[in-house]
Amino acid sequence: MMQRFHVTYFLVFLFVIFSCKEKAKKLSSVHKYTNALVNETSPYLLQHAHNPVNWRPWSQEALDEAKKENKLVLVSIGYSSCHWCHVMEEETFEDEEVAKIMNDNFISIKVDREERPDIDNIYQTFVRLIDSNSGWPLNVITLPNGKPLYGNTYHTKNQWMQVLSKVSDMYTNNPEKAAEYSDMVAQGIQEVNLIAPSTDFELLNEDALHKSVDSWKPFWDLEWGGDQGEQKFMIPVNLDFLMDYALLAKDDLVKAHVKNTLDKILSGGIYDHIGGGFFRYSTDTRWKVPHFEKMLYDNAQALSLYSKAFTVYKELEYRDKVLETIAFLEREMKHPKGGYYAAMDADSEGEEGKFYTWGKEELQSVLDEDFELFAKYYNIRAEDAWEEDTYVLHKSVEDADFSKENDISRNALNSARKSWKEQLLEARKQRIRPGLDDKVITSWNALLINGFVDAYKAFGQRKHLEKAKAIFRFLTEKSYQNGELIHSYKEGGRHIGGFLEDYAFLADASLNLYVVTLETSYLNFAQALSDKVQDQFLDQASGMYHYNKNNELIARIIKTDDGVLPSPNAVMAHNLFVLGHLLYDTRFLEKSKSMLSSMMPSVGESAASYSKWNTLLLHNTFPYYEIAVVGKNALPLVNNLNQKSIPNTLVVGSLSESDLPLFKDRYKEDGTFVYVCQNSTCKLPVKTVDEAMVQLRDF
Repeated sequence: MMQRFHVTYFLVFLFVIFSCKEKAKKLSSVHKYTNALVNETSPYLLQHAHNPVNWRPWSQEALDEAKKENKLVLVSIGYSSCHWCHVMEEETFEDEEVAKIMNDNFISIKVDREERPDIDNIYQTFVRLIDSNSGWPLNVITLPNGKPLYGNTYHTKNQWMQVLSKVSDMYTNNPEKAAEYSDMVAQGIQEVNLIAPSTDFELLNEDALHKSVDSWKPFWDLEWGGDQGEQKFMIPVNLDFLMDYALLAKDDLVKAHVKNTLDKILSGGIYDHIGGGFFRYSTDTRWKVPHFEKMLYDNAQALSLYSKAFTVYKELEYRDKVLETIAFLEREMKHPKGGYYAAMDADSEGEEGKFYTWGKEELQSVLDEDFELFAKYYNIRAEDAWEEDTYVLHKSVEDADFSKENDISRNALNSARKSWKEQLLEARKQRIRPGLDDKVITSWNALLINGFVDAYKAFGQRKHLEKAKAIFRFLTEKSYQNGELIHSYKEGGRHIGGFLEDYAFLADASLNLYVVTLETSYLNFAQALSDKVQDQFLDQASGMYHYNKNNELIARIIKTDDGVLPSPNAVMAHNLFVLGHLLYDTRFLEKSKSMLSSMMPSVGESAASYSKWNTLLLHNTFPYYEIAVVGKNALPLVNNLNQKSIPNTLVVGSLSESDLPLFKDRYKEDGTFVYVCQNSTCKLPVKTVDEAMVQLRDF
């Protein structure tokens, strides 16, 4: 019996050993190569973990190894949802011939630009200095000290091999020239950040503002909206500024241009007509065919933009698209504990846009007898195909005109659209989904807090405010420790210290939460973050703020221009402006004005890149009002005021006695009062919103 047991045990042991060997054999056949990125948590880095290239993440150790071996460093930067990053990986970085050249001659580093925007900012600045075009994937070859020799974006295999050979030969044959060139470039990157401090507040005048906008107008596409160009980005910060400018300057051309842009975006394929939400940008002038990434920052800012636009233009479609985008975010990008993920990929099954595009036969099969009307509405006809029998849904006719042309009521059309979306969304669920980048980025989530707050302001639905507060709780629990922010959160991931955009954007979101909730804890948190920025990011020479806290990179970027994200320095200047008005602290106001004054040359030369600064210029050149609502019933009056379009106005309230200057000695037990103020001068208190609006008009 005992002998039989031993034999059985031995057989089981052999079976386990054999199974393990078979499993290992299968694993090795699945992944022929594995590099150091396999230990990372960034989805982008993990995408490259089985390239034959010996990639490693950014680290001082990697740079030290390059110095020790006297090798050039190859820094390749991208992000998980980037289509052309995928293309270059497949064509170039998965090629063994290319990998051998890279492994023999370079220390190769992969960087997720969403994890390390500081590294990306430096090398994007370098590429813009030597060539006007930049983007992703960004491929830079540097000396072992990180100073760049070469940089460009997408390369074919042959182009890349030529670059590797030429740069390697130059470094081998003439290292002194390479060092001299890289020193010159590094100095150039640093000089981009030279901003002359200014306290010349006479520069902040209406004439400068009008000239800035007038210099921009010739570059507008008045037919299709946005700026002229072969590709189009939504750039919400631009449209937000222009909306306010149009109202304050009473400029009908600007107001019409903004509305046309907003409408054309919603009609085009850059908006997902089935699932809701916005893609990253359009590849054509008519917003028709997008790059199919869905980024959190685009959708967060779109919520704010279209919510505000609803209060200005009263278009019901703007409200509908905000609600559809919120539904998309809740359905597809929400972390189970309350934050929101960074991005959804452009590609699925190796094809760009496959998840979002449609073939005619598939549409006919799903929609059946509804197909004919659907095809007219969304331009399903051969001449409008993106590729052969592949369609990006887009509209070319406004709903009112379509109803007349097709003899269908608006109610019937709305009902049909709802049915189409439900059927096609269900059909799309059966497809293989694009990849999801599940990092929770602090700055992007702060923008989404603002998006939900602005939706709450415009539509008065408390559920939107609760979503904003839930994100705030998530960030303060997961991304804020010992008074310090981290840039992105992922369970078990590497936590990089927060950058200026994280502190500035979250302080801004905290201020917005304060003014709609009247809860001073949000104001206190915004003050704490602002103090941290002053302590850790200040550039003494310019009075601006560095992008990152430390000096570990070859330069410290001072990010002043807007892009797909607003300038973090401009947001910080806005925060100081708001804090100055809330606290009646002239130091904050002077600091904000000084930062703006320093930027006036850039604002005048390139309005399209400095809209957040121009919004601050609006605050300083047109009358800026404070509406303080004090009393037990302050909240509904504040909500009512927020649903109106009142540019250049800070609406805030208090439910009880408060030492804040705006509220001090104004609380009365027997009523709630509204104070309309400008430059520390207030009208007599009134009890209704209508009376307050009259006071605003007559100030």
